[in-house]
Amino acid sequence: MKIALIGYGKMGHAIEEIAVARKHEVVLRIDIENAEDFTVENLHRADVAIEFTTPHSAVTNIVKCIDAGIPVVCGTTGWLDQWSNIRQYCLDKESTLLYASNFSVGVNLFFELNSFLAKLMWKYNEYDVLLEEIHHVQKKDAPSGTAITLAEQILQQITSKKLWVNHISDNPEELEILSERVDVVPGTHKVKYKSEIDNIEIIHTAHSRKGFAAGAVIAAEFVQGRRGIFSMKDVLSN
Repeated sequence: MKIALIGYGKMGHAIEEIAVARKHEVVLRIDIENAEDFTVENLHRADVAIEFTTPHSAVTNIVKCIDAGIPVVCGTTGWLDQWSNIRQYCLDKESTLLYASNFSVGVNLFFELNSFLAKLMWKYNEYDVLLEEIHHVQKKDAPSGTAITLAEQILQQITSKKLWVNHISDNPEELEILSERVDVVPGTHKVKYKSEIDNIEIIHTAHSRKGFAAGAVIAAEFVQGRRGIFSMKDVLSN
């Protein structure tokens, strides 16, 4: 498989390492220093594009890949206010887009655990629920895409919560997501259910970027020969 890396920072380098180890070839590396090389002609050298950039550039990058007819795997978060438009654009073009807020297999198992726990907890009103997430200081968006996914799963089950907020709140209808940015932390996510009697917590801690990178490459392998909109749930259930 020939891969175009759209975004060649720390994550891009980690993806390249995993891809090469899995006998794939990286034929295009795009970063801010060589943005002029991000052309349809160069994209046609690849079988799939993996996009990890920034929230303000992700949509433009995805559209360019779709226009080039190249399946795109996107891990950039912070742009989902435009998701419905991009989803429809991809479908109209009969192209392929796989988006995940987190490609780590462990995190996607954590998603399943979070959803299951929320289903158990919804009827126990004595427990309040909140989320905490910690990332490195270079992370552009807050809360993290992973934290938003966790929050939306909880909102689907715990009907007393109406929306998530990214600050401390005294409103019982608001689900708190508390974000912290510190040096050299790949990512920690906590879901806490608190009562006067006890607390219940589930935690996922990433020790490196390798889990995210490996998942992105596996996702790229999955989209080969497929058209439509996909997620990591599709990949892991395949």
